Amino acid sequence: MKNERRLRLPLQGALALTCLALLGACGHSPRRDSQPPESCRPWHSVRANGIDIEYETFGEEGNPPLLLIMGLSAQMVYWDEGFIDQLVRRGFRVIRFDNRDVGRSTHFHAAGVPSQASASQGPTSSSPPEARYLLSDMAADAVGLLDALGIKAAHVVGLSMGGMIAQEFAIRHPERVLSLTSLMSSTGDPSLPGPKPELMPLFELLLSPTRDREQAIEHGMRLFRAIASPGFPLDEAALRKKVALSYDRCYDPAGVVRQQAAITASGSRKQALASVRAPTLVIHGKEDPVIPVEAAIDTARSIPGAELLVVEGMGHDLPREVWPRIAEAIAANAARAPGERRSGREAP
Repeated sequence: MKNERRLRLPLQGALALTCLALLGACGHSPRRDSQPPESCRPWHSVRANGIDIEYETFGEEGNPPLLLIMGLSAQMVYWDEGFIDQLVRRGFRVIRFDNRDVGRSTHFHAAGVPSQASASQGPTSSSPPEARYLLSDMAADAVGLLDALGIKAAHVVGLSMGGMIAQEFAIRHPERVLSLTSLMSSTGDPSLPGPKPELMPLFELLLSPTRDREQAIEHGMRLFRAIASPGFPLDEAALRKKVALSYDRCYDPAGVVRQQAAITASGSRKQALASVRAPTLVIHGKEDPVIPVEAAIDTARSIPGAELLVVEGMGHDLPREVWPRIAEAIAANAARAPGERRSGREAP
């Protein structure tokens, strides 16, 4: 049917378009020097995996740890504290953090900026992408954060690119994962469908740079409106506050290009996911216009014993109305972990 048609691009290319759209929304030129902007330097952070990682915790320290990993270009503040509270009330100690190259964690300015064409090319390209690091390195950052916090293992929840990082985490560090939740993400299989074609003009529009803060925020709002859940009301005021906070806190377009190149260069995890033994939950919006629901079906089929939750009316965001359901599903999946591992700490 006409309204079901989607642009048949590699999923990595779809994410690249999202990335480049957000670059336009920022309006800063990529930096190539070795020193990040003053506003990008970390505040309260720990040294982990050779970088500084900005993080925040919620809940009682003795509760089972749950690590939240955010997506492409998104800072930890996009994990809404209301959603985090849902998890805390279910008995978790929740940890959120800035991935490398966003927010107040380390930015890899000295590594330079891959070309946008290289960062967005599909896996069948004749030349390899110019990645400065891989998703496996970002997973190692998350492991390093757990090390710095004295946590042996955690329940791991990743959203979009964060779901890809969480998958790498489970593949490469299985002993550190109590349970896995892959949220609106993908295996990276290049045969999967890309975003809805009607998003393309908006992405192209947002490529136009601006140095005006208010215009940048409005561009960001237009993008988020386009990928929001059609079945739920959009909290415009709360979203605008997050977009503005993220812009003021630190928005680094060059870092986002490096993240996108990492997605492209890391390729498909489809075969490797067969090794995952942690209890796994795959959550996806049925109306996701960026990463179609086929990606969730593919992910669930690729991981032995994985459970699939498709949310009617949900797009590529987490509307307030679904928080209780998703938090409860994450808690139920965590309960499938062996009892002696639930605390995530060494037995006495």
